Amino acid sequence: MTGEIAKRAIEEKQAFFDALAYSVWEHPETAFNEVHAMNATADAAEALGFTVERQAYGMPTCVTARWGSGHPVIGFLGELDALPELSQIVSTQKQEAVPGGDGHGCGHNLLCTATLAGAYGFKEELKARGLSGTVVWYGCPAEEVLTGKGFMARAGAFRELDLAFSWHGSGVNNVPCGTDTGMYSVKFRFKGLASHAGAAPDRGRSALDAVELMNVGANYLREHIPADVRMHYIVTDGGKAPNTVPDNAGSWYYIRARSLDTVQAVYERLVRVAEGAARMTDTELEVEFMGGCHETLPNMVVAELLHQALKDSEPPVWTQEELDFADALNRQSPSYDEMMAAGRLDSPIALGVLPLRGFNGYGSTDVAEVMHIVPCAEVNTATNNRCANGHSWQITACAGCSIGFKGMLYGARALSLAALRAAEDGTIVQKAQEEFREATGGRPYVCPIPDSIPVPRPKQKKEENHE
Repeated sequence: MTGEIAKRAIEEKQAFFDALAYSVWEHPETAFNEVHAMNATADAAEALGFTVERQAYGMPTCVTARWGSGHPVIGFLGELDALPELSQIVSTQKQEAVPGGDGHGCGHNLLCTATLAGAYGFKEELKARGLSGTVVWYGCPAEEVLTGKGFMARAGAFRELDLAFSWHGSGVNNVPCGTDTGMYSVKFRFKGLASHAGAAPDRGRSALDAVELMNVGANYLREHIPADVRMHYIVTDGGKAPNTVPDNAGSWYYIRARSLDTVQAVYERLVRVAEGAARMTDTELEVEFMGGCHETLPNMVVAELLHQALKDSEPPVWTQEELDFADALNRQSPSYDEMMAAGRLDSPIALGVLPLRGFNGYGSTDVAEVMHIVPCAEVNTATNNRCANGHSWQITACAGCSIGFKGMLYGARALSLAALRAAEDGTIVQKAQEEFREATGGRPYVCPIPDSIPVPRPKQKKEENHE
């Protein structure tokens, strides 16, 4: 039966994959700093029989693993980065492992492992049955800043694929097939003239005034842009003391919309708002475009393939200890009472597979870059308690224990089964590519990260003082 060899291969390596996920969880690294995660996954892929390339596509923390020959060429998208300030131990109470430290609050330690395990199961069954097919696993950096796969795509990644699969841990088991937003990331920095704020304010030119005026202008702009646009910002620097007119200040904006063309149009208007603020305050403006990503473009042929594979794969069996752990987390969530009242908490951890339906969201993901190059869709499996907020300490806690690990391997089984069905039935790839060509109108992929933006380098870790 299709998938049995793959399933058995994954099961036999369960301890191996659990250890890999825990190793990456124990060493959380933020975007473009994923040195341990790259090496851990590269070592694991080599041990599993893949041909591995470290620092792939000219990126210091990117890794790829390949096996096989011929078509279909199927890609599995892994992610390596953690989030800042989400350090957490495995506990039902909020408790940092490292004060102010980073943590896998999006579960990417599970993500890189699930997709590698799925690629491994696919490989083992192709080999055992003598089937044609090429397996490519990508260890992608920097999804959390939404540019890792864009830099990879700019360097030529993903073009070799016939299909691509993504997986993500979640509070539910489903295949999302709506549209998430495209996004630009941009920093604005104003340079003015410092002066004594009390004795000689007339001699100063306040960069902070420019930041504030720009933010006011941006908020007025909101009334006159399409309804699907989201703009959000932080002030990155506003001066050091109130008795000095700040000569340097800045802000960091994200612009999101259902279409990258809309994002581009709003971005151009926002730059003009910043230019106006600079003129009003007699300051100088520097605009640092950080890159961006497309809106998602899920392929329904691939989505249906993944959805059926998810329904046909064996789900986890949760122990009472795991259910109690999840229930204790749920009770601390602001959404607990609402979900209870709506009858949506039949179990502390999700059971069953949700129907395949489109739901448009306002988040963004650089998986969209792959979706604009090759037919691609994502599958989600439950790896945390039902009421956990995204990017939260509760997800970090679940990502470091058996709840996360069981959901991770459920996803791996579904990925390998979907890949095998595509390898057996050539019409699946053909139909997916026909849908892709129709959706893109034959337009070639254009990377939203210009060549002028260099790939960020890992930050040097500070040496510990043992004196």
